[in-house]
Amino acid sequence: MTDTVSFGYEDVAPAEKTARVGGVFKSVASSYDLMNDAMSGGMHRLWKDRFVRRVGPRASEQILDMAGGTGDIAFRMAPSGAAITVADINPAMLEVGMERAQKRGIDGLVWTEANAETLAFPAKFFDAYTIAFGIRNVTDIPAALREAHRVLRRGGRFFCLEFSTTLWPGFKEVYDAYSHKMVPKLGQLLAQDADSYRYLVESIRRFPDMPTFEAMIGEAGFVRTRVEPLLGGLVAIHSGWKI
Repeated sequence: MTDTVSFGYEDVAPAEKTARVGGVFKSVASSYDLMNDAMSGGMHRLWKDRFVRRVGPRASEQILDMAGGTGDIAFRMAPSGAAITVADINPAMLEVGMERAQKRGIDGLVWTEANAETLAFPAKFFDAYTIAFGIRNVTDIPAALREAHRVLRRGGRFFCLEFSTTLWPGFKEVYDAYSHKMVPKLGQLLAQDADSYRYLVESIRRFPDMPTFEAMIGEAGFVRTRVEPLLGGLVAIHSGWKI
């Protein structure tokens, strides 16, 4: 790990990033759906549906949904009958998820506070590892990918849904203008927090492009890595297998 890491457009010490990201998600936890709607124009719901179809959860499987505090991915996987552990470093996000699960009558999920870089789960325990819109907020991404590989069984699968950079000419410029100018204003309007939304936009711009991140997944030990771009790469589904 380097001496500094990105926090939006700033370069900060790793411990500072961890603390500041924690503050961001504590601030936006109660407005999580609004945040994602603002970031994606509401399309995050369709992307998550597609993501879960790609994961293909099955009954009796053990699945770790990392950075999944508010339950969006776990709720979609729950009907499969898989045993799902929802892990998040931020207790405020977990509280929102547990409240949402209770309101929806979804039982059987395991909720736990955990750091993606240093998981307490035993090796070779899970059949699948999912992380949606969370990996770019991790301080040490290679460490988190290595941990994902460690806790998966042989034949286990890794799936990550994350914003990236669209390659469609014209659309990239439109989305850049929208996200930089409008999303912080929407954050202020909807959650009285422009700064957190500004960080979230900037964190997308600092995240590795699709080929670079795919290579990072391979370096963590995964094989048969694949990238499925959505909207030309505005969002991408990354996957890999442990053998």
